Amino acid sequence: MTQSFQQDCIELAWQQYRRGRVDRRTLLRGLAALGVGAGALAAGGAQAQAAKELVIVNWGGIANQGFGRFYGEPFAAANPGWKVATDSSGPSAGKIRSMVESGRVTWDLCDSSTSSSILLGGLNAVNKIDYSIVKKEDVLDPSFALEYGAAPYSFSSVLVYDSSKFPEAPTGWKDFWDLRKFPGTRLMRRDALTSLDAAAVSMGADPKTMYPLDAKAALKRAAELRRNCVYWNSGSESEQYMRTGEAVMGLIWHTRAKVLEEETKGKLKFIWNQGMLQAGIFVSPRGNPGGEMAQRLLASMLHNPEPQAGLLQFLGNGPTNPRAAAFVPAEFKRFNPTDPENAAKQFVMDGDWWGKNYQNLNQEFLDMVTG
Repeated sequence: MTQSFQQDCIELAWQQYRRGRVDRRTLLRGLAALGVGAGALAAGGAQAQAAKELVIVNWGGIANQGFGRFYGEPFAAANPGWKVATDSSGPSAGKIRSMVESGRVTWDLCDSSTSSSILLGGLNAVNKIDYSIVKKEDVLDPSFALEYGAAPYSFSSVLVYDSSKFPEAPTGWKDFWDLRKFPGTRLMRRDALTSLDAAAVSMGADPKTMYPLDAKAALKRAAELRRNCVYWNSGSESEQYMRTGEAVMGLIWHTRAKVLEEETKGKLKFIWNQGMLQAGIFVSPRGNPGGEMAQRLLASMLHNPEPQAGLLQFLGNGPTNPRAAAFVPAEFKRFNPTDPENAAKQFVMDGDWWGKNYQNLNQEFLDMVTG
């Protein structure tokens, strides 16, 4: 499994700190918004230490005290006797399933994905979201409020390009596949997710009606680039391919594209057009120790817009609460994937379809890449 988006965000936060682009206080506040906290629960994770403690599991390995300021303290103030801790050991679908099947569940909320929530839901490994507690009106798109998961953040996969290589800018995935007009090596994620969606759009598919994907045609289209393409496994690797010039055009996460554009002073640019907007889904393992209170914590994460706007300013993660827009400074709107102007140019990926088809299609894609 390739590196998760949220894990990459935490790595990116420390990279920005080491480069002197943010100070320590900003780093701590940003990591807190990402759900990384409490030093006692660092690498390897830990179980809840008190009966009234909720544990959120994320992909980071660095803990800090800022988490309580963004989510823990407001939740505890509204729910006396409860506190929130974090575990950064990485909540893969396999770990969640194993924990549930063993009957030794120690996690309450886990940073997951749309496809994993559907997979785990089908296995009866996660709880259904109680939408009498979690409010659907607190998210701006129906795909961010699913049967087995809900999203307090969003992210996009976008087209980035080296503006020094082309007399005119590419406008979408059709140009990405046009090696005559835009010559040079391409960069894609070593994963069927987003790669096949982009391939379908490059052939003229309407994002509003293209699901279910014509997977056979999309795989064939993706194979056209195999000899002129390099594939990334992590966010830092995608950034490196573009910085070194090993690729002149790529499909990468918008958070990495933002850094590339800023740090190269516009030499490397990205476009929102035909970007693929995705939900940062959280799930709750079946039999979680905190019971219903995990649903209430998730509700507070979706309901409070200011921490979401703060996370956008720190790393670029998109808010999912429509009221968060009021807290986004003007200079950050351009980098917000859910800003109305940017969102209008993108399409929301069909996580339900991918949840049912990902495992088989991803293997076919990987066989094509390595074949």
